[in-house]
Amino acid sequence: MTTVLNVHLNDLDSQFISDLKQKFGKTTEVEIRFQDKSPADDLFSEDDFWSVIGKIDWAKKGLENKTIPAVKMLAKMPVSSIYLFHDKLSMKLYYLDTRAHATVYAVEEPDNFISADDFLYARCAVVAEGRDYYEKVLNDPTQMPNDIVFEPLLYLAEDAFELKMGIPFNYTPTYNYETQSNKADWQLT
Repeated sequence: MTTVLNVHLNDLDSQFISDLKQKFGKTTEVEIRFQDKSPADDLFSEDDFWSVIGKIDWAKKGLENKTIPAVKMLAKMPVSSIYLFHDKLSMKLYYLDTRAHATVYAVEEPDNFISADDFLYARCAVVAEGRDYYEKVLNDPTQMPNDIVFEPLLYLAEDAFELKMGIPFNYTPTYNYETQSNKADWQLT
């Protein structure tokens, strides 16, 4: 059975949560949706997103170690910021998921083969390089690199959530960033 409760955020307190646990049991799954009147940017702005990205330490050895400072920074923020970071990342990766970007990426591959995973990791590298580089590549697909990848960016929010909460991150972001998910920008013109 599914029960829907509409509650104002100001009405949530420890007593309310305790009452819910008594009524529904501690093993009941709860889905929380926010229907706020303010834009998400008020909660986690573009500047906040790029500040986290700016903490990637390119001097560290090992790809996974480079994101540690960014993970720690994000983990210090409210949990909602971790979700919003992941949403913004998914959006940026989605917008780079175009036939034009992929064509430039694959230009040196045998038969112009586009590896779905490698193209995703290349898009991650574009975001990880920072705002200016991201915007340059986004606006000019001919600038898409074909020689860099940065898969660990995909796990930054997950690692921050697990560091903060001590439990696995189970969240599907707003945009599907897998290669060729941006159907409109893969259409032949």
